[in-house]
Amino acid sequence: MQRISHSAVGVARGAAMLFSAFEDNGPMWSGDGPRVERKRVSFPSAFLLPPVVQVAIGMWDIDGNSNQRADISVDKVTEDGFEIVFRTWGDTRVARIRAEWLAIGAVCHDDDFAL
Repeated sequence: MQRISHSAVGVARGAAMLFSAFEDNGPMWSGDGPRVERKRVSFPSAFLLPPVVQVAIGMWDIDGNSNQRADISVDKVTEDGFEIVFRTWGDTRVARIRAEWLAIGAVCHDDDFAL
């Protein structure tokens, strides 16, 4: 659990198109076995500490003729941003993925002062 004491609480949210693999026959569409895509996201303003970040699939375009396997997570969370990590495996063919994210954490308040 992240405890936020006397600081203001900031909430940032956004969406990121992770890839569009069917247009160029990329590995998420044409490959098989374990595959991973990473996308760096920057926050519009920095948090005081690394915030809590939640990510979910907002749109998926996956071939219905194979198993639909997907894993989405966050990695390398800092005060300034994080990475979205999307994985698939086996014979799954993924054309496109859009991720939606939400970050909550401590931010500076107008009444804060440094000693």
